[in-house]
Order: sequence, then C-alpha cells, then structure tokens
Amino acid sequence: MFHYYDLECAETFVFDEFLINQIRSGVTVTPEHNKMLKEIIDNHFMNKPVVYISNRINSYSVDPLTYLATSKIFNILGMAVIAKKDMVKNNALFEGNFYGKPFEVFDTLSDAVAWAHKLILEQSD
Repeated sequence: MFHYYDLECAETFVFDEFLINQIRSGVTVTPEHNKMLKEIIDNHFMNKPVVYISNRINSYSVDPLTYLATSKIFNILGMAVIAKKDMVKNNALFEGNFYGKPFEVFDTLSDAVAWAHKLILEQSD
C-alpha cells in the first residue's frame, strides 16, 4: 500500500521505507520545495528513516542549493536518482556534490528501491 500526492510541481508516491518523487516538466526545484517534502515526511515518517528517490522521467532543473536544505531533513538517510539519459545522469552526479548524505544514480527504479532497502537495513543494525 502507498499514499499518492498530486502536487502542483510533482507527483509523490509514499511507501513504507521510501518515497518516489516525479517532478513535473519545466519546474525549477528550489530550496522552497523542501517545505512540501518535509510536510510529507513528517506526516508519514515521523522519527522513522526514509530514502528519497527521484524518478527523473521529465525535463526540469534543480538549484543545487536545494540539496543543502534537503540534507538537513534529519530522517532522510540518502537520495537515489533514476536517470536514463547520459545528460540527466551527469547533472545528477554534479548535484550529488551538494548533498552530504549517501547519493546514488541508477538506471532503474528496482535498483534504486533495492539500494533504499539496503540503506534502511544498515541504519537499523
């Protein structure tokens, strides 16, 4: 079972250990977007670890400073980005330099989910 949020800037799917965010085309993600993210995390993961998965199926841009604010959300253990195109992968790898927690880029959703599950298990040990 999961929860679904149809937001103006994104679609968000909330599962037990992670959430998947799909930003809409043309959006520029800024530190302000973390307010909505934090509300969702506080609602579903209060004092519980979570992994953020960004499914980059649309074309949009991210202000790298957004990652500094995201890394301050204490219960986000790490961030996974799913990117199929080389340019999107390279952008994600650059953006990862601004994020102070585990950050990985994957080709598939199942690989990202497996990594998220591994992070959660490692944290609980």
